[in-house]
Amino acid sequence: MRSEKNYFGAIDGQDVHLFSLVNSNGVTVKISNYGGTITSILVPNTSGNLEEISCGFNSLEGYFSELYKENNPYFGGIVGRYCSLIENATFNLNGNIYNVSKNAEPHNLHGGTQGFNVKVWDAVLDASNPSAASLILSRKSPHMEEGFPGEVDVKVTYTLDDSNALTINYQATSSEDTPLTLTNHAYFNLSGFKEDIQEHFISVAASNKMEMDESCIVNGTQIALEGSIEDLRKGQHIKTVHDAINDGFEHYYVFDKQLTESPQKVVEIKSELGQRAMEVHTTEPGMLFYTGKYTSNDLKREDGLQYGKFRGLCFETQRFPNGPNIEGYEDAILRKDETFESTTIFKFKWQIHKLKTNSHTKN
Repeated sequence: MRSEKNYFGAIDGQDVHLFSLVNSNGVTVKISNYGGTITSILVPNTSGNLEEISCGFNSLEGYFSELYKENNPYFGGIVGRYCSLIENATFNLNGNIYNVSKNAEPHNLHGGTQGFNVKVWDAVLDASNPSAASLILSRKSPHMEEGFPGEVDVKVTYTLDDSNALTINYQATSSEDTPLTLTNHAYFNLSGFKEDIQEHFISVAASNKMEMDESCIVNGTQIALEGSIEDLRKGQHIKTVHDAINDGFEHYYVFDKQLTESPQKVVEIKSELGQRAMEVHTTEPGMLFYTGKYTSNDLKREDGLQYGKFRGLCFETQRFPNGPNIEGYEDAILRKDETFESTTIFKFKWQIHKLKTNSHTKN
């Protein structure tokens, strides 16, 4: 295991660095303290050659291009204070009405215009564990930042180990009751971007999804998936579902196991062409599964690696979207003097033999 720290640029006089976590198998995760952004994930193929499987840029400037800012796909960033949409950018908490940033008019999306994904975080590498490398990010979100109450202390720890697992642990405390749920907005393409993600085969441990209106607002009503093409429990090729619904995924799946103390496996996804697989484990009650239907086809990495519609997918593990406005949904609120904690693990595998749903993989 090893880790590195390199200068990445500066924002408003604050130095920004790029941190690399590298395990003994060559898996390499690069993270900037600008937004806690995962800029790159390199995973071996069957020949042992490292290939890029995540959307991002090699330079800080890439995140400030006019094209990127206009499309705003949140590549790899930490999303908060409250990820996903808050209806009409308002909520009632303890009898008080709060109006937060309307950055997705008329709603609030992913914490607002100045969410956690555009902040420069304090960062420290932790090499105390010989079998893992960690990056610890922290920041203090001031009271009423983007309209949210309470001063919130946040710590996010990225850990890569020799089992090829990337663990993201989130912790937070607040001086006042406040809505809070955090996620990472990494995009994955296990083919190494040789093709889009529609030929990926995915299974999700969810019997229900959240009902959404035409603007993707959730009201807390769950829809049973039994018999639906969107039921992914037994596995589906993504294109099969895309073709059936004539759209991409932007679904909040409710996991069968809710808010577990230890991370539970909720997703398996495989790429035949890439000969790679990935598992997602989490303590969260569900995830916004998004297949990049709005990502601009004009976006690419500096070396020409092509992004765009259906070229990357996201597993946004989190509490319920619009949680502060779902009556009785206490898990949306971080209470004063309590600690928010959440863990999500992305475990990478690469194939030794032709990929089948029951084929052997290297851990």
